[in-house]
Amino acid sequence: MPAYIFSFHNTCYMCTFFSLFSMYGVTKHYGTPTNPCVPDRVPGGSSSGSAVAVAAKLVDFSLGTDTGASVRVPASYCGILGFRPSLGAVSTVGVLPMSQSYDTVVSHLGWFARDPMILNRVGRVLLHLPDVDPIKPSQIIIAEDCFRLSTIPSDRTAQVLVKSIEKLFGAQCVKHVILGDHVKDKVPSLQHFMDKGNEDQEDDIPSLAALSSAMRLLQRYEFKNYHAKWVTKVNPDFGPGISERIWDAIKATGENIDFCHSVRTELRAALTALLGDHGILALPTTPGEPPKVQANPATSDIFFSRPFSLLSVAGSSGFCQVSIPLGRYDNVPLAISLVAKHGSDAFLLNLVETLYDTLQETI
Repeated sequence: MPAYIFSFHNTCYMCTFFSLFSMYGVTKHYGTPTNPCVPDRVPGGSSSGSAVAVAAKLVDFSLGTDTGASVRVPASYCGILGFRPSLGAVSTVGVLPMSQSYDTVVSHLGWFARDPMILNRVGRVLLHLPDVDPIKPSQIIIAEDCFRLSTIPSDRTAQVLVKSIEKLFGAQCVKHVILGDHVKDKVPSLQHFMDKGNEDQEDDIPSLAALSSAMRLLQRYEFKNYHAKWVTKVNPDFGPGISERIWDAIKATGENIDFCHSVRTELRAALTALLGDHGILALPTTPGEPPKVQANPATSDIFFSRPFSLLSVAGSSGFCQVSIPLGRYDNVPLAISLVAKHGSDAFLLNLVETLYDTLQETI
């Protein structure tokens, strides 16, 4: 059996504790790891060091964490593979939680690799998955509105995936959906989080923005329950931007928390029905390119809020998600994400391995 090199690395602050508060990988205490693909851009966080080590070819794979986005965003920004498993796929016994409803296993585990075969093998070890033959996807559903939200032309993302799927599995596998409309219709509890003034904005998907709001509210509330005593007693030296968000979390109330849990239950049912057995949902990992390292902090909320509209789909449903690199556009790494229903980790890992070479040839 071949041997693989792996490693553990510093992450942004206390890792996934603050993925809710910083998705850039920027830290004032240890310095920001250099993104090997684009040194003037942030590497993504919070598992920045782990992603950078893989992207720089220092290791074959590495472990990260993902409560909010901490594997998927660094994978996208650094041009590598990143896998977030189904919620509860690995026990969290003995782990200090950030947000119990969203933490995904062993310090909210996820992992990075450059090679899809290694990504698959690591997953099988960590998740105790048996070796099974790949299964042809029943449908690949393209979230049209999510790709329109992206600043990257769809011919460099969605169309690359569609051509690859048609080549491997036939055109009949490709379906299309307006995901925002589906979520709005099937997740009625989202009405409590809808911003009525933004329903007609073209640069947002109102129902997914509401989903993001519900997810972040619940995460902040659970963070407060677990860590408010420590934060208020120690008053740690957090960096700019992060400090403000953490203190906002400390002030969170329990208003609408029951609706947050209802949203998660309704969303999982809605997406399970949409995908059926062995279906896949495709959407951008993030809606745009990684911000520059020295970006104006005043603009950071733009980069912070919009990605969560996409990232909250798997985050709130507990579904597994993989971010797959698609080369570069204007010299910046591109990525696309595939989402499979809860418990379909082996199926998704096998699909990535099957699909990867064709995707790279189609770019």
